[in-house]
Amino acid sequence: MADTPAPRSMAVPLTAFTAGAVVAVLLGVFGKVHNPTINGTTTLGFRTVIDMKVVLTTAIGVLAILQVIGALWLYGKLGIRAPSWLGAAHRISGAIALLLSVFVAYHCLWALGLETGRFHGGPKVPMRTVVHGVLGCAVFGAVVVKVAAVRSRRAPGWFLPVAGGLLFALLIAVVLTSAGWYLDTFGWAGYGRY
Repeated sequence: MADTPAPRSMAVPLTAFTAGAVVAVLLGVFGKVHNPTINGTTTLGFRTVIDMKVVLTTAIGVLAILQVIGALWLYGKLGIRAPSWLGAAHRISGAIALLLSVFVAYHCLWALGLETGRFHGGPKVPMRTVVHGVLGCAVFGAVVVKVAAVRSRRAPGWFLPVAGGLLFALLIAVVLTSAGWYLDTFGWAGYGRY
């Protein structure tokens, strides 16, 4: 008797998106109510926390692009056969990108908090900063969705590419509104100035 595939269920993506939204909101709430402090942060040998975050965020962006290329290759979308080691390399580089993202996000939320602009008479905050913070929280919600998509055998076929695409888009938006903005504004010559 052959194994029959598990029936596809919309409950998996609906549950995953709900859990991801809860994670993103909880991170945002923490970032807003937490009293930002540089205590408890590290520079990893860089001159400042900002320098460290620019370098690591740039690395995260490169790893995110490699993740998309690896996924396309693994699923036969590049028209060339994937080598046997690619699956392991894809998982390892994804894990490294996630660990770096957690490390950078901790430093963002702990040292800077979540800026929301002029709500409730607060100080004026650049829109880029607000968008970056909100998208940064959304990244970790998207991580929850992506992990559910990878692990589920009952999710519809569209769920994994949508979850991966969402995570990629959010990561790139966060990279562009942080390290991308910083390097565009100050250049590599200005790196280390703050």
